[in-house]
Amino acid sequence: MSDNSLRLVWIYPDLLSTYGDQGNALVVERRARQRGLDVQRVDVRSDQQIPTSGDIYLIGGGEDRPQRLAAERLRRDGGLNRAVSNGAIVFSVCAGYQILGREFINDLGEREEGLGLLDVVSTRGEGGRCVGDVLGDIDPQLGLPPLTGFENHQGVTHLGQTARPFAKVRFGNGNGVGDGYEGAWNDTVFGTYMHGPVMARNPHIADLLIKLALDVNALPPADDRWYEALRQERIAAATQPA
Repeated sequence: MSDNSLRLVWIYPDLLSTYGDQGNALVVERRARQRGLDVQRVDVRSDQQIPTSGDIYLIGGGEDRPQRLAAERLRRDGGLNRAVSNGAIVFSVCAGYQILGREFINDLGEREEGLGLLDVVSTRGEGGRCVGDVLGDIDPQLGLPPLTGFENHQGVTHLGQTARPFAKVRFGNGNGVGDGYEGAWNDTVFGTYMHGPVMARNPHIADLLIKLALDVNALPPADDRWYEALRQERIAAATQPA
């Protein structure tokens, strides 16, 4: 990556884009272009090889069978793991979040090996699905404003020793463990259950990924009026009684 360019990789849109998470790629691309960056976006389908030269990789959510297929193909390919070893940033949502972990329960009810990029293990909850607006406080180490998103999952994700919670939930379920935590992160790899799309509700997360990719502490200001209006609307919705 040069100082004025960014390579953005959207992984398996044919398998993992059920819940509108492609919006995350649109927001990261838009936020980068607002700062004058030349963005090369690469959409990689599941029958294509994962490039290892990307700066930011995004993975969305999907149904149980496509999740298993995606995990199998990503393991065989190995490109995403190599990219992370080279310093790439990865942001994953829901099914993609579980895939980045050590293992999850697949559509056959069996334990499926993940990529091991996050020290998390996901099982399937025995109760009802976690559905609704979520409000939480992002790990202070990341220096971001409160998190707003929409969860729709039945996963229960346990964090290991090297995974930090991405956020502490004020309203909602998050990882489903009951400890109030949502998502996980470690170094340049992030996972969350938040849809929305989460970047549209939280543009500062997109900015964080761009800063990490550029290795800078700050970006020029961008017009946040539309994002802020959406944020305030959804934060209000999360705090209203059901």
